[in-house]
Amino acid sequence: MAPLEIVQFPARSDNYAVLVHDPDSGATVTIDAPEAASIAAALKERDWGLTDIFVTHKHFDHVEGVPALRESYSARTIGPRKSAAATGLYDQTVGGGESFTWAGRRVEVIATPGHTLDHVAYYLPQDELAFVGDTLFALGCGRVFEGTPEEMWASLKALRELPDDTKVYCGHEYTLANAEFAASVDPENAALAERKREIEALREEGKPTLPTTIAVEKATNPFLRADDAQLQKALGMEGAEPAAVFAELRQRKDRF
Repeated sequence: MAPLEIVQFPARSDNYAVLVHDPDSGATVTIDAPEAASIAAALKERDWGLTDIFVTHKHFDHVEGVPALRESYSARTIGPRKSAAATGLYDQTVGGGESFTWAGRRVEVIATPGHTLDHVAYYLPQDELAFVGDTLFALGCGRVFEGTPEEMWASLKALRELPDDTKVYCGHEYTLANAEFAASVDPENAALAERKREIEALREEGKPTLPTTIAVEKATNPFLRADDAQLQKALGMEGAEPAAVFAELRQRKDRF
């Protein structure tokens, strides 16, 4: 089985679009569809068709391009069952704990509510790939718009349990701002300080900071470390419930 080809490129103001292509079958999926034009241009450049669209959640900047892409390519659209009625966009619906097959590969669906109640992530264990939308960012996480801090913390823990080598693709390029916040709450983390320098250099050159990996995020992302004693001490919350520590981190980031 040939390795998957993955193309990540900017869309809208700060979104990323991601195309995943299986050279054996010719199947190509876009993870979310922030805008149709840039995705269609990337497909044309590579002479790929579009067979599928995987939607992580209902927000407009992740589904705006779905109708046009479905019409142009007759692409199968898979999305979270909890927003199927609200969007009217999905040919197939999925929920946490379920799986389906794409290009001969198993795709596991992980429920990740918090940012929105319908949010899901797609995990391809054979290829060590996770597409997490707006739940987990490099050095950050999504705002808690619809769920509770407890739900978001549980979602982040579920992603944290994926294998360390898993490559993580996120919905936005927020990493530099996230790094600045992370350094402010976790100043003694040497791995974070080194990563922040690397991120600053990448952004100065106009290069993306994604994908990341689960291992890197576990070591440096404060939102995955709400149960870490060192971070709790830095926050003045030693021994606190991790969900409460997460809530405090998210509130500080919202004000940062």
